Amino acid sequence: MHLIDPESHTRRAFLRRSAQLAIAGTAAPLAVNLATIGEVAAQTATDYKALVCVFLNGGNDHMNTVVPYDDARYATYARVRGPLAIARARMAATELTPTTPLADGVRFALAPEMPEMASIFNAGRMAVQLNVGPLIVPLTRAQYEGAVLPQPPKLFSHNDQQSVWQSKGAEGSTRGWGGGIGDTVLGANGQSMFTCISVAGNAVFLAGQNALQYQCSTAGAVAVEALRGSSWGYFLYEPAQRPLFEQLLRQSHPHPLANEYNRVVSRSLDAEQRVTSAINPVQLRTAFPGGNTLADQLKMVARLIGARSALGVKRQVFMVSLGGFDVHDGMASRQPVLLRKLSQGLGAFDAALTELGVQNQVTTFTASDFGRTFTINGDGTDHGWGGHHFVMGAAVRGKSFYGTPPPLSTTQSSAPDDQWHVGQGRLIPSTSVDQYAATMARWFGLSTDQQHAVLPNLRNFGAGANVAGYPIDLGFMA
Repeated sequence: MHLIDPESHTRRAFLRRSAQLAIAGTAAPLAVNLATIGEVAAQTATDYKALVCVFLNGGNDHMNTVVPYDDARYATYARVRGPLAIARARMAATELTPTTPLADGVRFALAPEMPEMASIFNAGRMAVQLNVGPLIVPLTRAQYEGAVLPQPPKLFSHNDQQSVWQSKGAEGSTRGWGGGIGDTVLGANGQSMFTCISVAGNAVFLAGQNALQYQCSTAGAVAVEALRGSSWGYFLYEPAQRPLFEQLLRQSHPHPLANEYNRVVSRSLDAEQRVTSAINPVQLRTAFPGGNTLADQLKMVARLIGARSALGVKRQVFMVSLGGFDVHDGMASRQPVLLRKLSQGLGAFDAALTELGVQNQVTTFTASDFGRTFTINGDGTDHGWGGHHFVMGAAVRGKSFYGTPPPLSTTQSSAPDDQWHVGQGRLIPSTSVDQYAATMARWFGLSTDQQHAVLPNLRNFGAGANVAGYPIDLGFMA
């Protein structure tokens, strides 16, 4: 198990944090402390809710994921995309049929490798948010080109835009909005350590002011390395010897830093044992596809959700990820494989949530570094900005598109509806990550004040924004 502290690793910060958390075996006092600092969302929650972030590392090409399907727009898409365009006939089974058709006859289909997600959308448990991405304030093309308003830092950079999506700051940021949401709900959980869980390794998304990021592998709790046996050989393979060595790791020490280290190790051991004992009885009947790393992660998330009572949690934020979406070349062969893994993984996860009876209580959403250019570079596409994303769950107002379909263009024009293009078909987002996150945070139980605290740029949107059409609640959550 790993506990990630996003703060500066100074002795003073370490001891301050230790004073909040130090108790052998649990992190329960943290919840007690948080309960005294003001309003805490879901403090008296009797139900369960979870958010699951599916991060597509590398910048997913949204145009070959949510594909223009009506005659006019498909013709433009096919002309611009050329050899990378998906044949329209191949998408007959993955056309998306919204309850309310889009204006002007606009239609979309998913890539043919995504039948599970098309079925979930058409069944009403998935929505598509169009052209969403990082913004500090609403921007038109003229404002972007004139640099008269603040813009996200280091646009089109992988590491920085991954961080901006997750934390509202460039690479090096120490707190994410998933962790910020976790901060507000720690008081609802008897075991606050399991509020924010990553099955994708360390991610700033889950780092909060007080919420710790607990990491699991696809096999379950990560064992303390010293007790695996690789360093101590035969000694630890003797059942009678392991408790003695564990006792050494837990014992107190007169030096404050050494003593605090032992306390952290003790909590780690207890957390490992608790997670292992909690998930062992959760054996899903739902079949998850093999050879699919995303599906493996989502299966573990489903098992952790199934173990929610044993883990003592009522509010959780999870993160999983799938890499490989930086398709500058070989896009025609590479992206379909990844989209197949995404669709299969989410299809199995949706079925598992139904099996567990929590389909109304878990909302899953996608995110990525950025969208990609509409134009191609011959064999792939280059870094963009805004892109299309998915929100899944029975609490989602599904079978719908949210936001405005961007015009299909590769060059800038003076047309009023072409204010989003900044060259090569790159899109200025018409919906901000803050709006996207706030809509889910509101469903999760956060008050308006808490949403603004977690998402500081949110104040720039909604009523009074300098561009109309930027509501704080996008409407895709019931």
